[in-house]
Amino acid sequence: MSHADHLERFFEVLVNGDRPAARALIEGSLRDGATPGALLNDLCFPVYEKIEQLFRADQLTTVGYHLSTRLLRTLVDQVGAKLPATPANGKRVFAFCGPSQSEELAAQMAVDLLEAAGCHVTFCGGGVPGDEVLAQVHARRPDFLVIFAAAASDLPSVREIIDQIREIGAADRTRIVVAAGVFNRAEGLAEEIHCDLWATTPLETVKVVLTGRLAQEPAGEAITAGRIGPRAKASRRAAA
Repeated sequence: MSHADHLERFFEVLVNGDRPAARALIEGSLRDGATPGALLNDLCFPVYEKIEQLFRADQLTTVGYHLSTRLLRTLVDQVGAKLPATPANGKRVFAFCGPSQSEELAAQMAVDLLEAAGCHVTFCGGGVPGDEVLAQVHARRPDFLVIFAAAASDLPSVREIIDQIREIGAADRTRIVVAAGVFNRAEGLAEEIHCDLWATTPLETVKVVLTGRLAQEPAGEAITAGRIGPRAKASRRAAA
């Protein structure tokens, strides 16, 4: 089965709420040599993006959306538990995301991979007021503030957080990383609001945190082989 067919089959079983078939697909991929990181980055995340895109365009019913996102959350939990641990690298990450369950689902893929890569990760999810996020950044002084899967409605708060960190020096050492969500749909937005780094996928987020540099060529783990290989850059669409 080609990668595209694999993605399409996974999408179909999720939207139909076919729990046994979804589990079998994940288990079969692992038996075929895919790593847990590959499944999160190159299977779960692209299908998540497709589900979100279709639902925003009114091309997916609410029941299909709920069936797929709830089942995907269960599978992401299970796959994340299989990620091999890497020795601590000393990098401290504080992360938050958009307010919906689906945005927390996307962010979970990123924070699980960051933790597996040896980072010390604190994840507060979505719906936290900006002033409380800023207070946590000030108190914790993380090396990276990661904003993964922010919604368009979050932008005023995100801008305010970034502006205050810059203006009052709330955390001089903290570098701001944005990824996925509205930042994948609006090209140039990350630069416009003066972020330090940006990424399009969970694994690319890990890469920029570990290296402290932008990823020139996004790399993802090949699903069938379980190795690092080239992955096409996510398309950037107009912000919803």
